[in-house]
Formats: sequence, C-alpha cells, structure tokens
Amino acid sequence: MKTQPYIEVDHVDKEFLLDNGEVYPVLKDIHLEIQKGEFVSLIGHSGCGKSTLLNIIAGLEKPSRGGILLEGRQVTDPGPDRMVVFQNYSLLPWLTVRENIALAVDEVLGSLPKAERDRIVEEHIRQVGLQGAADKRPAHLSGGMKQRVAIARALAIRPRVLLLDEPFGALDALTRGNLQEQLMEIAQAEQLTCVMVTHDVDEALLLSDRVVMMTNGPEARIGQILRIPFPRPRHRLEVVRHPDYYSLRGEMIYFLNQQKRARQKTPVRVAIAKHGLEKVNLEVGFVPLNDCAPLVVAQEKGLFQKYGLEQVTLVREPGWKTIWEGIRSGRLDAAMVVAGIPLASTLG
Repeated sequence: MKTQPYIEVDHVDKEFLLDNGEVYPVLKDIHLEIQKGEFVSLIGHSGCGKSTLLNIIAGLEKPSRGGILLEGRQVTDPGPDRMVVFQNYSLLPWLTVRENIALAVDEVLGSLPKAERDRIVEEHIRQVGLQGAADKRPAHLSGGMKQRVAIARALAIRPRVLLLDEPFGALDALTRGNLQEQLMEIAQAEQLTCVMVTHDVDEALLLSDRVVMMTNGPEARIGQILRIPFPRPRHRLEVVRHPDYYSLRGEMIYFLNQQKRARQKTPVRVAIAKHGLEKVNLEVGFVPLNDCAPLVVAQEKGLFQKYGLEQVTLVREPGWKTIWEGIRSGRLDAAMVVAGIPLASTLG
C-alpha cells in the first residue's frame, strides 16, 4: 500500500499577468511527492521557476491550477508550519540577534510561558554557535553570521517544513561549507523536511536525498529527478569519495548543459510553411543503449534535415521511466522506446 506523501505538489501550473496584458506561463504540470524528513533540492537555470515553486509551497504565491497538500491538507496561505530562509537574511536591523529570534518565537509560540520562550531562543542561539554575538545588531555581523541568525529564527518556531531559497549563495566558500555542515546536522537531529533552491551542483549532492532538475521556462517542468544514495550522517570528504559521486555530478551537469543549448536555439518559422510539417524542431529522447543506433546514425548522416526537419536534438535520458514521463508531459516530442511502453501507456 502506497503511503501518503508528507508534501504533495499536485499538478501545479503558475501563470503571471504581464503589464501589457499577456499571460506568462512560468510552471506547467509540476507534480512532486516529498516524504517526511526528506531533503529535496530544486536545481535549474535562472528563470525556470524554482523560487516560484518554493513560494507556492510556502503559501506566499497561489498556483494558477493544481495545489499543495501538507499532510493531506491543502496549503492556501503562509503559516508557521512552513518557515522560509531567504538569501538576503531578512533581519530587522534595529534588533539584536536575540531580539530577532525572540520576535518570531513570541509571535508564534506566545501561549508558552515567557521563561520557556526565552529558553527556546537561547537554545537556538547555541545551536548555531552565536552565543558571543547574541547582543549584536545585524550591522555588526558577517554575512555567515546573519544567515545563521535567519536559520536559528526559522528553526526556533518549530516548523514542520524548512524552505531554503539559495541560503548560501552570497557567502564565501569556507563560510558556506561550515553552514552546510551545520544545516545537515540540525536537519537530521530535528527530522526536518527540507526543500532548497540552489544553483550549486555540489551543494545539492551534499545535502539532498533527491535532486529535482527543472527544464527551462516558460512552462518549466520537472525534467528529471535524481535519487542521491549517500548514507547519512554525511561528511563532505566521504561524499566526494563515494563511487557514485562523479557519475551523479556528471548527470546533473549534462542535464543543465542540455537546457543551456535548448535555450540558445531559435525556431525557424519559414521552414514550417516551406515543408508543410507540424514541427521542424524536435527534442528526441534516447537511452544510451544499442537500441538508439538508428537515431544516432540518422543524426550523423543528416537524414533528419534531408526529410525537412531543421533542428533535432537528441536528449539522453537515464532510463525508460524518464522517457515515458518526458513523452507524457510534452517535454519530449519523440523518443526511442521499447515496444511495451506505448502499449502500457495506452492501457494506463
């Protein structure tokens, strides 16, 4: 029997109305299931809707279609069960470290006695190692210390879900590495469910249980999901030495490079009228097996162009499941498949 996901992104579309009255489709048919205690990263090129999806999960944006379920209940507004850590810290400059954290605790956990609220604040200051800076204001803190305050504030209100929008993107490498280690320890100790937006392939591999790779916008979709097999607790050097590390890293970089090339392509409108074809620019999926030989030969011999196609991009997929998902979602125009897939897809 299939267990109910902790968070379900249920076939979400998101459109923005532009100033000229046109509609810009950011996300299309995003379906994702996240289990309790799982750490999921969203990765993709700028403009693919990663932060928009995170904001929809947080309740800060509303989907145009579909919805978000948290423990089976629909998310319609922001709430203390989902706390967001932004890249720009979002601290009140006139408050100290202790006061910034206490402000959130008093607002969300105001029914607790003051002594208990104070204990929670001090506990989370210790958790991120800021005892010596507790009475300092943000102007007297480094970037890494500010981000630790933001993480402590988020954790202090005991959220069920921690949402991170490129939380370490503006930090130097040493500070970023230290905070990544702290975040892993805290997330595991608290059994937090985490969703993080990042551009950093190595960060995603270090922190995540799964990496969700987004296609380009407009109408960005989930292109591929990688499961990360590294055991927990994790240590950076052990992760890098894992036999699957470089193959997974290569898979992610290959996907991102594919999306970069796809973005650079320009459609050829004249060719459509000239050849009378429905489409002349195709994304054709394949699995790197001997079965893909006809596609490779046709590409190398120029047979696609000979019969009126202008641009055919061969898209390497990791398996039959992603081939099927690509065809079903419309991400792929065609694919090399084993004979059973069309039959099974038709039968449902």
